[in-house]
Amino acid sequence: MSKIVSKSLDVAGRTLSFEIGRLAQQATSAVIARYGDSVVFASVVMGKEDPTKDYFPLQVEYQERLYAGGRIKGSRWVKRERNTDEEALSARLIDRSIRPLFPKTFKNEVQIIVMVLSTDTDNDTDVLAVNAVSAALAVSPIPWRGPVGSVRLGFEEEKLVVNPKNGNREGVSLDLVVSSTADLVPMIEAGANQVSEETFIQAIKLAMEQNSQTVKAINELVAEVGQAKIVVKPSDMDKIFVAEMQNKAKPVIEEALAKASGKEGEGLSEVVSTLSAGLEDRSRTAWVAQIVEEVAAKIVRQNLLEKQKRLDGRKLDEIRPLSAEVQVLPRVHGSAIIQRGQTQSLTVATVGAPSLGQTLETAEGESIHRYMHHYNFPPFSTGQTGRIGAPKRREIGHGALAERALAPVIPDEKDFPYAIRVVSEIMSSNGSTSMASTCGSTLALMDAGVPIKSPVAGISIGLVTDENYPKADSKYLLLTDIIGLEDHYTDMDFKIAGTATGVTAIQLDTKVDGLTLEIIEEAFKRAKVSRQQILEVIAKTIPEPRKELSPYAPKIHVVTIPVDKIGELIGPGGKVIRKLMAETSTVIDVNDDGSVFVSGSDQAGVDQAIGWIGSLGQEAKPGEIYEGTVARIQPFGAFVNILPGKDGLVHVSQMAEGFVSDPSQLVHEGDKVKVWVTEIDSQGRINLSMLFDAEGKPVVKAREERRPAGPRFEDQRGGPFSSAPRRGGFDRGGSRGGPGGPRRDTRPRY
Repeated sequence: MSKIVSKSLDVAGRTLSFEIGRLAQQATSAVIARYGDSVVFASVVMGKEDPTKDYFPLQVEYQERLYAGGRIKGSRWVKRERNTDEEALSARLIDRSIRPLFPKTFKNEVQIIVMVLSTDTDNDTDVLAVNAVSAALAVSPIPWRGPVGSVRLGFEEEKLVVNPKNGNREGVSLDLVVSSTADLVPMIEAGANQVSEETFIQAIKLAMEQNSQTVKAINELVAEVGQAKIVVKPSDMDKIFVAEMQNKAKPVIEEALAKASGKEGEGLSEVVSTLSAGLEDRSRTAWVAQIVEEVAAKIVRQNLLEKQKRLDGRKLDEIRPLSAEVQVLPRVHGSAIIQRGQTQSLTVATVGAPSLGQTLETAEGESIHRYMHHYNFPPFSTGQTGRIGAPKRREIGHGALAERALAPVIPDEKDFPYAIRVVSEIMSSNGSTSMASTCGSTLALMDAGVPIKSPVAGISIGLVTDENYPKADSKYLLLTDIIGLEDHYTDMDFKIAGTATGVTAIQLDTKVDGLTLEIIEEAFKRAKVSRQQILEVIAKTIPEPRKELSPYAPKIHVVTIPVDKIGELIGPGGKVIRKLMAETSTVIDVNDDGSVFVSGSDQAGVDQAIGWIGSLGQEAKPGEIYEGTVARIQPFGAFVNILPGKDGLVHVSQMAEGFVSDPSQLVHEGDKVKVWVTEIDSQGRINLSMLFDAEGKPVVKAREERRPAGPRFEDQRGGPFSSAPRRGGFDRGGSRGGPGGPRRDTRPRY
């Protein structure tokens, strides 16, 4: 067993520790990181070099074990953990923090696996994982220009706080993650409730100060147990051949770029084919594609830095032509198309019963995701054929970013008692589709009549630097609304979304080692101006949310009943509530606080259910008149349900003026009858008498098979009606937190 070495430091009054040598001795390197009682394990393995790849083959996997929180998977049949969107988002957080710091010519396979071994619900494991991976890479022989530190910033009592306990939750004013080296920031991820750009700058400065302490501790670990870094081999390409091919390629590439519309890879494949023609040496044929890429990148970057010339001729701070329209699909609840240059997003909003929210199961417990945004990127959006099916991490990440951007303006459940799902279908892609999805979300939600608190828009800011960056005398330029080739050949994709008041979401990707504070501050200013321009277009398209929901959307009403009447509404094994839903064609969700959500496509059924629920707890009084339902018939009379859970008997002597030999000759089960309460005896039994019309006949309304006027409203989880109400005590075995305590609200992820 190897020597166990550990280092620790204080972060926000809690100990962050790194330990090497205890686990996974056969990995290239492995680190156990602990913060509070949250523990993650990070392993790094370097594989063989693959010079045929034109990219760095880095694989990052983040795996959360449910045992980390003392839980067993709730599914009856599946007990193994399965990959979740949240794990994919955490893996992206790690990947984007470390990838820019690898040498561009390094082609060895590197696999990083992070396992969450313990979680205390107070100290977040995603940020802890970034620090663990940073330490594992730093002590390994893998060439890497780290380490980085990572920290989460939030607000407590309107003050910035480092690593707030249980910080990454819905509803917080700020959830900011910053990964940085001693002086550069390669990764920023944030969700915020319309926070000002100035506050973000202060928070990033504070994060960098804390991260410098983490970097120092990791460097001390490297000094003690770090392995010598391997030297990346220089290219083995024939220099004479390279120079010759570069000279041939330059004018052809310049011509191709001049004709191209700026879409990534457009025109360059033909250049590769032309230059490769006639080459017999296969290795040299493979070199041509790399040479073309390098020459194209140099041309694009030089044109920007020396001539301020963009591929599509725009000014550096100019947005592409922008258009928007709403109500583009006839039967959906809300729809919109937004187009910026060649980037086009069709976004559709759907509202439904609260029970249709997504249940998320993590080591820290279950949570309900009421607002969801999904992003689809079909291959035809780039004019290509390709794989379709389960979303890739990029699609998951872009959807989560758009979701996070809108989350702060989604109305509270008490004001808008619906689950909300938005889907962005990317119809054409040439840069910044995630921000198109964000803008499309605003339009579709307002078109659906969702009363969002404020419109949200987003824009991507790019960066091009010279070869001296990040030295003090280096040159750089910022680019507003980058297109595909600019994203491919330049150094940054800084996505910033927000309202007219402030920022709601940030995602920073870089290809350089990181950004200076100067660049970050300038990017915020540039994005704010562009965001306002987009918001003006949105306001012209649809100035405010529609006052009414689509006629195809379910009608949802909220009523409140006494908490002690919840059991009476649900009934034994859910019998009462299921019967009520079946009779009224509604879906009924019950919260533990007594709030009841009634939803359906037929207003008459909704009203009927609300009336029944609203009468819970009422007591029958002698002399009062009710319209009840015949529940069952006996030889001596009929039992009539006049109030929820309260039946009374109409004796045969009270059913008509004359003699009644058979009650079934007058009424049938399910008939509506008007009755009045004659007495309530000492045992609480209710005696009733029929009401008669002017002709002396009992007032009876025969049972009718009611059918909804519109399309039948269905609970998509289990057939035409929900098989279980929302209340945790009935359908989840406890309060909304389950037996393990209150539920963790999931943060709106990246």
